[in-house]
Amino acid sequence: MRRAGTRPRRHRFLDKLEMTKDMEEKFDYAKAVAQLEEIAAKVEDPATKLDDIDALVSRSNALLKQCREYLRTVKEKIDKLDKE
Repeated sequence: MRRAGTRPRRHRFLDKLEMTKDMEEKFDYAKAVAQLEEIAAKVEDPATKLDDIDALVSRSNALLKQCREYLRTVKEKIDKLDKE
């Protein structure tokens, strides 16, 4: 039985993912990778509901896009330094 005013565990997890999306102004690659690992574990968990999986997949797509952009930017900086 849960306390009044608390959300089920799976909703708190999704809320946490949404909050990090809004709160982080500077991208942290290591944190994004850790979040992707958490998402993968949740998606693989048979107890995770289909609606939750849909939200998790959407969040993972956003994180992957940010990771790719970050890596692309880092590569461009390295290439620029190599040319100097």
